[in-house]
Amino acid sequence: MMLDKKVTEFLDVLSSNEPVPGGGGASATVGAMGVALGIMVGNLTLGKRKYADVEPDIKELIEKSQSLMDELKHLTDEDARVFEPLSRAYGLPRGTEEEKAAREAVMEHALLEASLVPLQIVEKAYESLTLLEELGEKGTRIALSDVGVGALFVRAALEGASLNIFINTKLMKDRTQAEDLNARTEELIDKGRALSDKVYGAVLKHIK
Repeated sequence: MMLDKKVTEFLDVLSSNEPVPGGGGASATVGAMGVALGIMVGNLTLGKRKYADVEPDIKELIEKSQSLMDELKHLTDEDARVFEPLSRAYGLPRGTEEEKAAREAVMEHALLEASLVPLQIVEKAYESLTLLEELGEKGTRIALSDVGVGALFVRAALEGASLNIFINTKLMKDRTQAEDLNARTEELIDKGRALSDKVYGAVLKHIK
């Protein structure tokens, strides 16, 4: 498990010549860190008299955020798992027409699998932004800057994972499937950028 390692060990593997973890796994990890910052803000809010009226909401936000953080941690490993078959597919023989056809079929399946996990990262990152927005509105003011940092991390996860989708869909023979994946990704990028800007802007306005 990638995130069972110490951060320094993870960075050592990430910076090595090993193909995984790569940009997708790193994006999921950064997203999990962004969500973790939101959870911290929630925990710092609990038990404070000033925020007693929103405590039930904060507890629910912490629970939802914890689930998202766990999913993003899992997707760090999933991204590595689905990349390996794609890496092997690139090396398949293509000397004959039969080999070319077999390689193309394997590649198409591997490209799809290697796109679906980053798409999950994008989706979870966007969902995380919606929780951070609410934490920014209801959480303790003393940790508001951490909501902003969390939003920036999660946005990086969203946009970073999207690059792994686009590099794979570009190679797909099934252009309808590729364009569907691209359209879903682009929709979430647009919404995620707007929401991240909103959360970050609100934080900056309050603290600066």
